[in-house]
Amino acid sequence: MADLGNDDIQERTPTQVSGAHSAPSYLGADGSFDSKAFLQGLDAIFDSSQSNDNAEDYLLQALADAENAGDDAGLLTVLNEVIGYYRSRGRHQDNMWMIQRSLELAAKMQLQGTDAWTTTLINAATGMRAAGQYDQAEDLYKQALRSAKQTLEPGDRRLAALHNNLSMLYSETGRDQQGVDELRHALEILTASSPDPERDLDVASTHTNLALALLALAGGKSPEKQSTLANEAGEHAAQTLRIYQAGHLQSNPHYASALAGYGQVCFAGGQFGKAAGAYQEALGIIARDYGSASDSYAVTKENLDQALQAAQQAGQSVELVDASVDNSAGQSNVGANTSPAPSTPGAESKSERPKMTGLQLSRAYWEQYGKPMLEKKYPEYVTRIAAGLVGHGSECYGFDDEISQDHDFGPSFCLWLTSEDYAAIGSQLQADYEALPQEFMGYGPRENSVRAQGASKRVGVFEIGDFFQSITGYRQAPAQDKPHEWLLLPEATLAAATNGEVFADPLGRFLQARQDFRTMPDDVRFALISQRLGMISQAGQYNLGRSLQRGDGAAAWLSIDEFTKAVTSLVFLVNNPLTVGYTPYYKWTFAGLRTISGWMATRLSQVCGKLETILQLSSAACFGSAGFGEGGKGAGPTVERLEAEVEEVCQLILAELQAEGLTTSNENFLEWQRPYIEAHISSDDPSLHSI
Repeated sequence: MADLGNDDIQERTPTQVSGAHSAPSYLGADGSFDSKAFLQGLDAIFDSSQSNDNAEDYLLQALADAENAGDDAGLLTVLNEVIGYYRSRGRHQDNMWMIQRSLELAAKMQLQGTDAWTTTLINAATGMRAAGQYDQAEDLYKQALRSAKQTLEPGDRRLAALHNNLSMLYSETGRDQQGVDELRHALEILTASSPDPERDLDVASTHTNLALALLALAGGKSPEKQSTLANEAGEHAAQTLRIYQAGHLQSNPHYASALAGYGQVCFAGGQFGKAAGAYQEALGIIARDYGSASDSYAVTKENLDQALQAAQQAGQSVELVDASVDNSAGQSNVGANTSPAPSTPGAESKSERPKMTGLQLSRAYWEQYGKPMLEKKYPEYVTRIAAGLVGHGSECYGFDDEISQDHDFGPSFCLWLTSEDYAAIGSQLQADYEALPQEFMGYGPRENSVRAQGASKRVGVFEIGDFFQSITGYRQAPAQDKPHEWLLLPEATLAAATNGEVFADPLGRFLQARQDFRTMPDDVRFALISQRLGMISQAGQYNLGRSLQRGDGAAAWLSIDEFTKAVTSLVFLVNNPLTVGYTPYYKWTFAGLRTISGWMATRLSQVCGKLETILQLSSAACFGSAGFGEGGKGAGPTVERLEAEVEEVCQLILAELQAEGLTTSNENFLEWQRPYIEAHISSDDPSLHSI
């Protein structure tokens, strides 16, 4: 079951300002920095209909102005907002410098012992956690807890936010009980400090977070313990909805998260009809407030489809959420089950088994068998082993379907160990992994292709460096100052090394290694963008037309192929692999392009549809004879339309390069844009520059 959880409890409530921001207005008449005006202007951007992309320029300009004004307090205010912005955009590498800068500035200002120091520590820790830097994040959170005892009142909501965020770190690193404990503490603080906890949205959000954390904790427990935890999760999920109903807050966009959480708890308890009703209502709210192209819509739609299918198989009818919400969500004879499947794994026939992707099956199999095995047999290592599914295969991208299940598919997952741990327990752990049940939820046993066996295995136990070397040839990502090594790595190879999902990584070692491969140096990215522009212009704007004029349909067809591959790669590169990943293996190129093109903030999102149109036109344009087409017009009209579509794609690319500040030229032939792009390359390494 895909997760649509609640956002962190907000540490600052934006001021409501009418109208869109048009020009910075945070400088006072005497040239000083006006923090209040700055925050109002930032809120205006977020509250307006204009793109939030405008916020970055605003924030960076404010950083410069606060620094020029010599206002350290104002500078720290802006830095905290930048950290939150980059975190929300997944710009984790950019955030590292901002986080370090905020901590150094706060120390320079001697803020230790103040609530400003506590807030800075919380913001820095949350940014580190979002970047997968779990050790550093935990250290900062613990510093914040010590500081909070001195600087915050026991009922201060920032303290509740701190415990809420710390719970997320524990959950993300496989320490579910500690995560639950932190959420209980947060809920106590919020309930005690709220003037009306029965109508308090922060209280509601924490109830939902606690419900989902209890479900995660239930995995691998005894049936009796599972039942107890499931019942408690149901109580918290139901209380969330009662708070929204009591305060008549159902129009709030966050109500969708509350409904989704309630649906997940119902599903885990086998109450599929109730889950479907909750997801249906959540989907309507998401469509209204975020649009049907949003990630949240896709996740909730997937969950709804699974719930409807499960309800039909169980003979349950859909039950809509209303004012009679009770505590029965999550209650089941078999206890909590956090996977999108019946609670008796392995008992289903193929005709009865739930429809699942490989990633969903892998996560469920890990929760049901893998995690309990580690807890039982390797208690001293369970907090050191990472688990997930990453690598070669359509299931690692989430692109698999029923056709994909004939090979390299079935109940399985990866376990990643440090070199010292692998030397100590690797062989025995692999044997224990292979001893796990081979059939699960009606799937299996896994059928491994010839290319996925022995040293080339795709699942099982791996040493972290060995795993990445088997995919890329490198035990770790090339250094940022080794551009020639980065250029040797095909994008499809990098895609295989950075895809999939990580279910647990207590040490953060695997996540960090995977993130390093996603952090392509900007110089390399600009060099590749330049190369792609060269191929786009040569294949699409030059050789396609000449080949068609010669009547060489085969050459024209190959020109379209090269044009399409170059444009697709450019879309991923312009959006930055750190955010959207890399262009996958050719078979899944369009699956990947369609996926990122459906995201709200993706640049050049309209290009995907145009490329598919170009491919549809190519047959008639390249091989249509005089009598081909309606009315015997031949291929002529199709050729004209094809060339027009190619040129329109090039115009979209040019407009995006200009909008990104990568070029100031209006030259339509994209080959001539390459010097402008390469001017952004700071290194003089010849491998990065065209001749």
